[in-house]
Order: sequence, then C-alpha cells, then structure tokens
Amino acid sequence: MPPPPDAPPPATHDDAAARWAVRRRSGLDSDGRRALQAWLDADPRHAQALAELETTFEHVATLPADEVARLRAGIVHVSPGGPPPAVPPRPARRLQRMLGAALALATLGVGWTAWDRWTRQPRFEQHYATQRGEQLAVTLPDAATDGSRVRLDSATRLDVRLYRDRRELRLHEGRAAFAVHADARRPFHVRAGTLDVVVTGTRFTVRHTRAGLDAGLTVVEVEEGRVRVTPQAGAAPDAVVELHAGQRLSSGGDGRPGPARPLSSADAAAWREGRIAFDGVPLAQALAEFERYGPTGVVVRDPAVGALPVGGSWRVGDARRFAETLPELLPVRLRPHDGVLELVAHPARPLRSGHAR
Repeated sequence: MPPPPDAPPPATHDDAAARWAVRRRSGLDSDGRRALQAWLDADPRHAQALAELETTFEHVATLPADEVARLRAGIVHVSPGGPPPAVPPRPARRLQRMLGAALALATLGVGWTAWDRWTRQPRFEQHYATQRGEQLAVTLPDAATDGSRVRLDSATRLDVRLYRDRRELRLHEGRAAFAVHADARRPFHVRAGTLDVVVTGTRFTVRHTRAGLDAGLTVVEVEEGRVRVTPQAGAAPDAVVELHAGQRLSSGGDGRPGPARPLSSADAAAWREGRIAFDGVPLAQALAEFERYGPTGVVVRDPAVGALPVGGSWRVGDARRFAETLPELLPVRLRPHDGVLELVAHPARPLRSGHAR
C-alpha cells in the first residue's frame, strides 16, 4: 500500500537530498543539472525532501556555535518538549531525521569539497622550455608504460597538466610534436593560439610562433590518426574540423580553423631532423625561420626583396650558405653592411626560380 500523501519522505530520500544539496551548493555543470532534474522528476517526494532539507539547514546555520559543534560531532540533542532552540517546532521523529540529514549535509559539505578539490587538482604539472637552437624530447607520465612522447622545437614553451580524467597542454610559443598514448577515458587537449586540438591517441604537430613561417597563426599537422580542431572560445558545429593523417590546417584571420590541406610528410618531419623546408615562401619569412634557431648575420630591409619566393630544404644552421646561394637564383646580391650581409636588389639579373636543395 502506498504511503499517505502527507507522509514524510523516507530517510533514504533525505540522504539523497543532502547529497544533492551539497552538489548544488558547490555548483552543478550542465550534466549535473540534468541529473538533478531527473532525480526530482522521478518522485514528487524528492522535491519536498530537498526543499525541507534546505530550510532545515538554514535553521541549523543560525544555531549557536556550541550547538553547531555538537552537530558536527554527531551529537544531536532533542529535548522531550520540542526541538533545539532556534529551530521551528516539528515532530521530534521528523526533526531528528532532518537534523541527521543536515548533519550529513554539514559533514558532506566538507567531504564533498575536499573530494571536488582533489579531483580538480592535476596529478602531474610541469613547464617545459627550450632555448633558441635547442630541441627537447620528453615522455609524459600519463601511462604506466609507453607514456605520450613530446618533442619541443627551438624556442618553445609548453605547460603540461595531467588530470585524472583529461590531459591538458598549453603551447605558449614555438612548435611541438606529440605521439599520444591512446586513452579514450582521458582526452588529450593541446591549446595554442586560438585553437583547441583534441585527440585520444595519434601523432601530430602544433606550431604557434610570432616569427618565421606562418607567423602569428596556429598550425596543426597530422601524421597519424586524426584530431578534432575547434576555436577555444567555443564554436558552432561548422567551425569544428576533423583533421586526418596527411592533412594540415592553420587558423584563419578570425581565429577559426581554416580548411584542411594536404601535408607533405617529408616537410612535416624536416624540423625534427634539423632541417628547414620551404616551398615558395617569401624570402623574409625564410630568413626569420632560420633566425628562430640562431643568429644568421643576414638581413633584408627592402620589402620587394623580402617578398621574393624561395624554396628548398636546408640545415637549420645553413642560413649563411642559403643566403650565398640566392644571388644565383634571384635578382639579388649580397652587400656587407654594419657587420651583416644584406640582401639587396640586383635588377640586372633575371628572375629565376628561387628553389634549391
């Protein structure tokens, strides 16, 4: 036989209400709000229990300090004639149960907060950085064996935070290649510039530099597997790009992911082999890329010369030889000036393909 309509909710409802009250006071995300609503909809007594518990807890919060101390110690005194001071009269039996729930709320409040803070703390946190011309290879402790591997390029700064339910990395500057340990329960996020790259297990590279190739843009290149790229601030579904092996993209002027384009695997891996690969990039950008690895002693001050397209594959320390080759390929000449070699226009020479290897 169902209980009469005015029967109080059973103690189990009070316990569940206490837990929901704690969670709601700590803050619920969208999933939590949906779960709470489902619990409320499951039984009309749930809403009653939650409302009464909140009211009772507010009354308990007004008790003197010694009464609160006894509550927290688990000692609830109910006088024969009625409830403790400052709590409205109620049937003693119901009052004991509600005060028990309030005690659970007070106790859980500490426990839940501690648990919540514990789960929100990273298990591993580290900042990695390379100097100009330096590269660094690290293995992350995100697996018992064969953890994710990261290789940092020259002048790169990377923050790593490993949580119990996710892996978050922030590329502040530079370039890094990732070989991610597959773990579907712990997505691997790399945030750089305006983009957020999410994977569970794959090999890819992210670049975000203020100078050199693709300066000011965020570039994602996938060598194996696939990644999901979105703007960090959130995006409409059409702003999300699924990038597959053999594809690359760069952020657009609006910060959104650009279209996927073919990726040359040889060029993608060149920097890890100590080489720089160009394919019709402006001369000024090519020299700026060399400068990321060390002083070149070569400058371009004429914008027209800096815009000339060049290509090829060079060792990172071959900027001088690269510059000395250019007069054979482009209408330029080298002029020693103020201790450096300046590339200046040489109109007498015809324009040829500026490509060499």
